[in-house]
Amino acid sequence: MLQAKPGKESNLLVVNRNGSIFSYIVRYKAQLSRLNYFIPLSSSIGNEKPLVTDSIQTVTSEESIDNRTYYYQKFCSYLLDRNQHIGRIKKRNEGIVLSVENIVFDKEELYFVIQIENNSTLDYNLNFLNLSIETRQKGKRKSLQRLYQEPMYKHNLPSKISENETVRFVYVLPKFSLSDDRRAILELNEKDGERNIKLKISHRHINNPN
Repeated sequence: MLQAKPGKESNLLVVNRNGSIFSYIVRYKAQLSRLNYFIPLSSSIGNEKPLVTDSIQTVTSEESIDNRTYYYQKFCSYLLDRNQHIGRIKKRNEGIVLSVENIVFDKEELYFVIQIENNSTLDYNLNFLNLSIETRQKGKRKSLQRLYQEPMYKHNLPSKISENETVRFVYVLPKFSLSDDRRAILELNEKDGERNIKLKISHRHINNPN
């Protein structure tokens, strides 16, 4: 980690062999005054569920899924506690405001930190919130092709947003990048209502996450 290039700060989540979890912010620095750090266990932000081991240590696919889900839970909670924004990505309709606060790349996934504000006097019942990739076809016959992206994990997704309530949650998707003729579409749909929103996310935001 001593060899680096100038760039945006990033995040580092470490899980050691005994299950202790450590979280750090990584920033570029031209000159380092200190090269070695000894991290005490008291700095851990938590501990994952220990695996049962015998003389031959085996990890089943079910345990791997549980560990990955636990990691997603911890990292999503960490992102929701941070006050970090990728840019102004917001759209409103009749008092409902949909915004993407942050897009973070970690390991092989993209984390979308999403916020919904209900500034109306009516509760908002969520029907679905889908993320799709839209391709704009050029030429005389212009058309749009949209491909739905299935999240690997959804953290704190609500079913209802009460009046004057703001909720924040996270979608986790496999890492992807977009060419300049493609963009992501976040589509919010109200159950038994018409306060629907389609939020366009530029390829620049997807290709340059935090």
